[in-house]
Amino acid sequence: MSPTQTTLVQVLPLAKDLDENKVTPGVLGFVVFALIGAAVWMLMKSMNKHMRRVDFEEPAGTAPAAAATGGTADGTADRTATAADARKAEAAAPAPSERKG
Repeated sequence: MSPTQTTLVQVLPLAKDLDENKVTPGVLGFVVFALIGAAVWMLMKSMNKHMRRVDFEEPAGTAPAAAATGGTADGTADRTATAADARKAEAAAPAPSERKG
């Protein structure tokens, strides 16, 4: 007999003794679930770090209502560009064909 056949002869009777209604994931299932949970937690932490670095500027056409009055609700100066400032910046910027790629 080959080693594979010997192993099968020894293992197959053990499989018949298992009760199909009492089989649980066991320790291996818990370890796999814990590793997946840890991976998701690390991915979320990394995503939050990257999202904090994003520098988002709103287009000039969608400025909040406080920009029309020249300030914010608490009286401080607003940094939002007006539509005229945006047009000046577009005119000064080189055309896409002139930019270096």
